[in-house]
Amino acid sequence: MTKPLALTLGEPAGIGPDITLQAWLRRTALELPPFYVLGDPAFVAHRAKLLGLQIAVAEVQPEQAAHAFATALPVVSTGHRVTALPGRPDPTSAEAAIGSIRQAVADVQAGRASAVVTNPIAKAVLYRAGFSHPGHTEFLAELAAEGGATPQPVMMLWSPVLAVVPVTIHVALRDAIEQLTSPLITSTTRIVAASLRRYFGVARPRIAMSGLNPHAGEDGTLGGEEDTIIAPAIATLRNAGLDVKGPLPADTMFHEAARQTYDCAICMYHDQALIPIKTLAFDEGVNVTLGLPFIRTSPDHGTAFDIAGKGSANPASLIAALQLAARMASRSS
Repeated sequence: MTKPLALTLGEPAGIGPDITLQAWLRRTALELPPFYVLGDPAFVAHRAKLLGLQIAVAEVQPEQAAHAFATALPVVSTGHRVTALPGRPDPTSAEAAIGSIRQAVADVQAGRASAVVTNPIAKAVLYRAGFSHPGHTEFLAELAAEGGATPQPVMMLWSPVLAVVPVTIHVALRDAIEQLTSPLITSTTRIVAASLRRYFGVARPRIAMSGLNPHAGEDGTLGGEEDTIIAPAIATLRNAGLDVKGPLPADTMFHEAARQTYDCAICMYHDQALIPIKTLAFDEGVNVTLGLPFIRTSPDHGTAFDIAGKGSANPASLIAALQLAARMASRSS
């Protein structure tokens, strides 16, 4: 990796600024890659003071960030002033969060940064300001669109002990079932396999595919989607040379012995994928968006308004996201 990481501010009233400051303090001990924050330098400096942290904040341009990183937290101004207090988002929160994401993507696309790392956003706050996307993943796909073609974003949750991908993402469960199709499963798995090879060094990815229904349908007695939707997708993928097994009962896929048999689990809906990884690796989990023309990682947790500004937020997931983004960037260069 030759360029710094672009780190978004996230929801200013949440713990994003807190864990950013804590991560920078650990930069030397953990040998963190250089990164810069996209936001309001005065706001970041004020949060550091509020937390009682002796941290110098340097307002820089992206090209200056790596040099400044050793002695000060580099902040690239997005021009959005922030007034939100910890735990209390105000009208400046939405414009600051959205502007930070837009600028991070623009910096990577322009070659000023090597990857995007995003702090948590508060979707309810953004919705009130007119934000029309279900979440980060879908917004990033729109920003990545070239010539009108929007790439398919795939959300992977990665940790040292488990990697999972939900085929359907931020939709109600009844809508997830309606959206589930063989082509969607097939395209998602192809993106996952290609990304495992390119960014994670897995020469021949082993994919485990869950069923949708209890006991993977119990031979059709508990639902037919395994036979009509999932199995045909698996057959297509196998015919293309991919190592895919399933559909498997989701309740037996995630114990230690089972996890040794695959590199990534493809699940049919959001909670089927996220519950096991957040149980096994809550502090080490990283949200990775695959399928985009740039690298994006994020902590696998929310804004935690209740502890923002109190100094108790754990930066472990953000640190893991920074480290993983740097590893992925080094493999892609």
